[in-house]
Amino acid sequence: MTWLGVWLVGVGLADLVRASPRPAAGRWAPALGVAAMLVTGAAAGLLGAVDLVVAVGAALALVLWVRWSQEALGSGRGHAAALCSLAAGAAWLVALSGWASAPGGVLGRWLAWAQLPAAAAGADPGRVLLVTGLVLANLATGNVIVRLVLVSIGALRPARPTLPVGGPEPAEQLRGGRLLGPMERVLVLGLGLAGQLTAAGLVIAAKGLIRFPELQATRSERESVDGLGIDAVTEYFLVGSFVSWLVALASLALSR
Repeated sequence: MTWLGVWLVGVGLADLVRASPRPAAGRWAPALGVAAMLVTGAAAGLLGAVDLVVAVGAALALVLWVRWSQEALGSGRGHAAALCSLAAGAAWLVALSGWASAPGGVLGRWLAWAQLPAAAAGADPGRVLLVTGLVLANLATGNVIVRLVLVSIGALRPARPTLPVGGPEPAEQLRGGRLLGPMERVLVLGLGLAGQLTAAGLVIAAKGLIRFPELQATRSERESVDGLGIDAVTEYFLVGSFVSWLVALASLALSR
């Protein structure tokens, strides 16, 4: 799973860069992500012939993910292709994980030399790369996945809508989701890695309790009378939260 960790480092950094409010940052995100992936792989000693073949496929998947997801968020079309590129990249690296070179290199020597905390002391370089990549992916890539799903079901508007729209968005009613989501996913991942799955479940339950009064306050009068459909804000919260939790739980499954 070493190359999966290296690839997630590149994907996570690319998504962090394009989350910047500066438009120019998005154009450089794919190149910076690929560069970070290659530098990390070289530092871990992944320099064999098979490693180079795997790196080419990983770089292609990274570039397609950034470009296709950005286009899908802007136009409202192509969500499946973007998500498939991310899933295909992960599947490619997991399938070929047995052929990767043994991690070591500069990173392995540094881990052996550095006086790290007890939890990381003596950790395998491949494990360190995987956990680092998962944390980075949960910080920014998880937000992109959640937004892709929300845009695909109409709970969130694309950045460049084809038709005029009016009225506030659910995201404007539940502010802070883009910050709370990464914090929640990293917390769930950290608790899961520490073996505290019960505590992770309490974090998930607490979010629903905290948001419940706000959801009640934003319920529309029409739905409170005839009970038809699901309130837009409630749908936005439920779908976004469940997708975010699934990202965190999938990361936890990959880390074990």
